[in-house]
Amino acid sequence: MSTITVRLIRSFEHRNIRPVVMRNIDLDMNTEDFVKLVRDEMKVASGLLPPVRNYDYDTMKVNHKAHKAKSNNPVINVEDDDVLVLKPDRTLRENGLEHETEISFFKMTDYDR
Repeated sequence: MSTITVRLIRSFEHRNIRPVVMRNIDLDMNTEDFVKLVRDEMKVASGLLPPVRNYDYDTMKVNHKAHKAKSNNPVINVEDDDVLVLKPDRTLRENGLEHETEISFFKMTDYDR
């Protein structure tokens, strides 16, 4: 079982980011099921204001793996989108997640601007 930190990015421009720590996650879980689990946790997590909680997040991307180098961008890793964006039809492990990985959850249209 692993711990995954999900960074909810409400605004790239204003750097509005809120973390949600997901504990006891099975890395063999399907990515779509993990997204549903995160959305359910967002509904009950304390400290998340309605604008962050109710935003239409649609994409997850690996931001940082434990004991690896971090990107210089404080909001999101802007490199290797084809590798780091989680594919919904794969498991978390197949998408490259490990214990204590940080992933970003955001709206792709905001990222593309």
